[in-house]
Amino acid sequence: MRTTTTTTTTMTVLAALAVLTASGCDPTAALPTPAAGAQSARPDLAASLSALPVRPEDTTAPYDRDEWGDWASHGHGCNTREIVLTEQGHGTQPGSGCRPVCPPSGPACWTSPYDGARIRDTRRVQIDHRVPLGEAARSGAADWTRAQRERFYNDRNNLVAASVHSNTSKGDDDPARWRPTDRAAWCGYATAYVTTKHTYGLSVDRPERDALAAMLATCRRS
Repeated sequence: MRTTTTTTTTMTVLAALAVLTASGCDPTAALPTPAAGAQSARPDLAASLSALPVRPEDTTAPYDRDEWGDWASHGHGCNTREIVLTEQGHGTQPGSGCRPVCPPSGPACWTSPYDGARIRDTRRVQIDHRVPLGEAARSGAADWTRAQRERFYNDRNNLVAASVHSNTSKGDDDPARWRPTDRAAWCGYATAYVTTKHTYGLSVDRPERDALAAMLATCRRS
């Protein structure tokens, strides 16, 4: 993988990170970057999916959750989970340290894209890896170094704030075995999933590829 660089690619992200900065955090520390040769913009999603190597899952690949690390600390102690909660929340306010707090009045601060659940309490929000860690191990990451695994674990492009129920039901299943219950989420989920697999040079099996194709078919064509 390439050396990690510090990037903030959109004004939306900048606005979200400003909340953390106001609370004394500096979330602009080094973040994970794609594998060498990856492209940041892939407008033809069908072509991106077709470019993924198709191989059966390696069900014998070693996988130990503890070897993938935990949320990395950035700047003045803001960890990846706190940054994702702030980026993907709406109406959040800085609380103790870097932890975003949902105001007691007003609308819910997080909407789980998988099932549409509206959430106010951060304890009811889990940060999901769209491409699960176990799935990554079975599709080409089994021989990664500890640093590569930790970089993948903290790659915000593969992270989404979701309800506990939807994240638990998903587990480490790939799209052939699990899809968001909210069909409106299929396009975004499949787009991010394909992008992550392409970024890290991971493979798909045939049922997984077919399921991704079906979800990408729900995307609006410009």
